[in-house]
Amino acid sequence: MTLITKTFGIAARNFVAYPNMPDARKLVEYGVRVEELGYDSVWVWDHMLLGVDPNFPIIDSLTALTGIAARTTKIRMGTGILVLPLRNPVALAKQLSSMDQLSNGRMVMGMAAGWYKREFDAMSLPFSKRGKIMDQNLEIMRRLWTEDRVTGKYSIADPETGVQLEYNMSKAVMYPKPAQSHLPILIGGYADAALKRAGTTGDGWLTYFYRAEDFKKSWDKVLGFAKEAGKDPNSVMSASQLPIMVGASKEAVREDMMDWLNKEWDFPEHSDCTRESAIMGSVDDCVEQLKAHIDAGVQKIIFVPYKYEMKQIETIAREIIPRLKAL
Repeated sequence: MTLITKTFGIAARNFVAYPNMPDARKLVEYGVRVEELGYDSVWVWDHMLLGVDPNFPIIDSLTALTGIAARTTKIRMGTGILVLPLRNPVALAKQLSSMDQLSNGRMVMGMAAGWYKREFDAMSLPFSKRGKIMDQNLEIMRRLWTEDRVTGKYSIADPETGVQLEYNMSKAVMYPKPAQSHLPILIGGYADAALKRAGTTGDGWLTYFYRAEDFKKSWDKVLGFAKEAGKDPNSVMSASQLPIMVGASKEAVREDMMDWLNKEWDFPEHSDCTRESAIMGSVDDCVEQLKAHIDAGVQKIIFVPYKYEMKQIETIAREIIPRLKAL
């Protein structure tokens, strides 16, 4: 049976719908405020480019987290998720180890292979090879974080585009290492390849807008892959990002919540991500719905509050989280 450790984080609005623009300084103040409210962690989204019409201006995830890290002392910081294949793994390993040092070991990274082909094309990266690139990048980063000297040649070629990715390390030394002896990486995604990566090479699974029953179906797969690989399933973490709107009743808030989800959020066609994952209604309603997720095996709940309204964020912190912790 999986060991359940309940923690409760909150998403930050580092992307908005055009013509609005995200405010980097307000994101930092937001991080300070949610730490004061007692949230365990704050999570930002990650893209280089996002959308055409509509498009969604976005503040770089790691820049936002660096600012929050400098102004806080307790709250953990994560990405939900960082598109790993878009990043140079050597540069990213250095950046994340430095951020972990700055935060005194408070980084927890969600990473995935990505889904938005325009980003890959703009950065001259083969979209069809993103899974292999991700696996390679994970290995390179982990080696740089744990080995005194790293020697190895890594290469991925895409015959269709002619793109060739090569990393040639000869006695590569990277210090300082992360402040944590093991910087946790949760893997996002819904295909079996991603679930296997989460249970084997990753430290767990981070998902997005799943109903409790759909979460459990995929979570059982993650645990199965871990067990097959000889990994202790109790060591594998789970986290779920869930939209939430607290109001007088489920019926009273449903129209506004669905309108927001339809306008600002993407639901991959072949995944179990759904608008129906939304937690809605009175405090009692929300606690009952969230209990189903905890019972399904979710260890870390990351709230995505309706339009990031501070009233919602305060209500969740003061009236919902204490009841969930007491379960």
